[in-house]
Amino acid sequence: MPDTTDQRPYHHGNLRMEFLDAAERSLRAHGVDQLSVRDLARDIGVSHAAFRRHFADRRALLDALAESGFVRLGAELRAAVDAIDGEDDLSARLHAFASAYVRFATENAALTGLMNSSKHRPGATAVAEAAAAAFGQIGDLIEEGQARGELEEGDPEDIGLIIYATVLGITSMLNSGMIEPGRLEHLVDTAVTQFLRGARPTEPR
Repeated sequence: MPDTTDQRPYHHGNLRMEFLDAAERSLRAHGVDQLSVRDLARDIGVSHAAFRRHFADRRALLDALAESGFVRLGAELRAAVDAIDGEDDLSARLHAFASAYVRFATENAALTGLMNSSKHRPGATAVAEAAAAAFGQIGDLIEEGQARGELEEGDPEDIGLIIYATVLGITSMLNSGMIEPGRLEHLVDTAVTQFLRGARPTEPR
């Protein structure tokens, strides 16, 4: 008996993107463990075979979703930093970066969890590269601050990791209900301010 679930032509719209969008909706509503490829295909109105034309398996779909999440995050971080008037205002740009990350991570909690768990998985090269591109921007900001003598010398990646780990921790605490949403903005502002205070050169150059 023919498969009647594949009602639409194979080349309708962008089926790969439809699967990613459907997967993100499922992730948001039910979590990663409940994400079913067959359910996604049924919701979209195509066969399971149509899914296999775009993704090798469920893991490949999740990796593609994590990768696209990092691409989106990177674009939002870049837009937030670029919106600051004056490239020499390191404090404002770091605040914008941290706020943009926290906003993304709290509005997309389940997706962020998938992104963070996928980027270190063996074989997830594309995810790791997308993550590096997104977070590499913080290293660029650190290098600029060092070049102007505003930040202590050192590995920009290691120094940037400190501020990233701090805002990641704040975000995780909010997403888990340990802190109230109303405290978020103040905590992020405090985190960046304290980071800049501690990262200043011990002696003016």
